[in-house]
Amino acid sequence: MSKFRKGNIIRGTVTGIENYGVFVSCDDYYSGLIHISEISDKFVSNINDFVKLGDVIYVKILDVDESLGQLKLSIKNMNYKRGHNIRRTKIKETSLGFKTLAYNLPIWIENSLKKIENTKKNSSNTIDK
Repeated sequence: MSKFRKGNIIRGTVTGIENYGVFVSCDDYYSGLIHISEISDKFVSNINDFVKLGDVIYVKILDVDESLGQLKLSIKNMNYKRGHNIRRTKIKETSLGFKTLAYNLPIWIENSLKKIENTKKNSSNTIDK
């Protein structure tokens, strides 16, 4: 039995755009199609006005074909780009970069080896008693 059921809203990635609809990858085994008639209640002259290749969107499942692993999908009347207006701040790189890691890594390795050695000594002392 599939984890996909009619009426569920799931997340998928836009993998293809054609004049007649949008192809969406839902997981490793299931893909779906949003027919152009399921994009909007209004006339859709250009699908690229709604989605772009690689967009992660939310879709409603209209039908599931278990044998083919295909879904009929819709984005009509729903907030399909949830969170797309979230502002991300660019990660600021420091001038040190990986230098901190290069400096600390030998110290961390040495400390870990000492802990392992102490654990071995303690366990052998326990066995000898």
